[in-house]
Amino acid sequence: MASADALFPPGFVWGAATSAYQIEGAVDEGGRGESIWDVFSHRPSAIADGSTGDVACDSFHRYREDIALMRELGLTGYRFSIAWPRIFPSGAGAPNENGLDHYRRVVDALAEADIEPLVTLYHWDLPRSLQSRGGWTNRDTAARFGEYAQAVARALGPEVRHWVTVNEPWVAAYLGHLVGIHAPGLRDRRAALAAAHHLLLAHADGMAALRAELPTDAQAGIALNLAPVAPLGDTNADAEAANRFDGFLNRWFLDALYKGRYPEDMLSVFGDDLPEIRPNDLARIAAPTDFLGVNYYSPNTVRWARGAPMVEAEMASRPGVPQTAMGWEIDPNGLHQVLTRLHAEWAPGSIRITENGAAFDDRLVDGTVDDPDREAYLHDHLLAAFRAVEEGVPLAGYYCWSLLDNFEWSYGYSRRFGLVHVDYATQTRTIKRSGRWYAGVTRENGVSG
Repeated sequence: MASADALFPPGFVWGAATSAYQIEGAVDEGGRGESIWDVFSHRPSAIADGSTGDVACDSFHRYREDIALMRELGLTGYRFSIAWPRIFPSGAGAPNENGLDHYRRVVDALAEADIEPLVTLYHWDLPRSLQSRGGWTNRDTAARFGEYAQAVARALGPEVRHWVTVNEPWVAAYLGHLVGIHAPGLRDRRAALAAAHHLLLAHADGMAALRAELPTDAQAGIALNLAPVAPLGDTNADAEAANRFDGFLNRWFLDALYKGRYPEDMLSVFGDDLPEIRPNDLARIAAPTDFLGVNYYSPNTVRWARGAPMVEAEMASRPGVPQTAMGWEIDPNGLHQVLTRLHAEWAPGSIRITENGAAFDDRLVDGTVDDPDREAYLHDHLLAAFRAVEEGVPLAGYYCWSLLDNFEWSYGYSRRFGLVHVDYATQTRTIKRSGRWYAGVTRENGVSG
């Protein structure tokens, strides 16, 4: 890589991200209970390639090898998640010390490598036992999450100073409860709206638990999947659909977190399907956070579609715009739009890009993976992030999704996002060309223009 001329602020965190169910495996070891993803992935036809996360990248056993790769990449941060069913196998009761000890070992190994952990408490692996009681449609699950957050913070708090409560509540609520392509696989509008509200309440209870347990200099926030939304055509119907979809995806969560209210237009759209919202709920949800995590992959282009779920809008593709292997449009300017809009309209005090990356059809050939498309994607998105920093956006870190090729939810192992290639049969790790390039970014603290 040429010498960087787009230099990020001193102390900027260069990281990569993973999640427990996607990489750990060892689903029946160490006292771990079942999660909703253990159940869902074993359903016939639920996963595109018929796979499960039973083994995944075997990182439960290979975490030291993976941390050595992080060092080789020059990472200063690593975002990973705790498997809730490793800590509370039955959803409640006394925490499982074997599970806590595993994560203590991971955190200690990261400290030895001088890599800052960013711990996510919920990345979609709800204990099966809680699902049997309604899961996220049951308000009580938020309280159980608070107890779980307290137990983990008490165990890891002295060593972990950066925390994410909930990852992508929109995805957990709607892909899991409305369209049914994620666990628990429901297709129910009211269930989806209840899950969205209760996930935000879980964030509130999690923040309260973290504040009670952690040192005052610890930082905590939430990670949202955000995207600019634009109409496909120039009709009023498409423009109105885009505005509704923006409310559905972005404003519903951001207004609750930063303004203490849900958007009035979306309350009207959702109408009688809304769950019970108690008088103090939104004040609790809007309790201050230390940072906002932004997960950005692609802009959303939508068109009006009569009867489409939730907001009568459906995703569309702009002709001629390049796409990743996921079929997602590649548009780095979308990241710049998200960051600058956040700064202007909701003004979080600090922002971290907690996920950004792309899947391509990678091939291991003669021991190497040549992936120039991913390198170009990361390069252009980092330049977009740098422009936002220059314009005053308080960006403190960037975590590439993902460190490793892994179990990509309903796609199984058919999509690869990693900086590191994983041969799932042998568990051999190979740093890709994009990973070598990213190591140059971390070394230079910036990218070439």
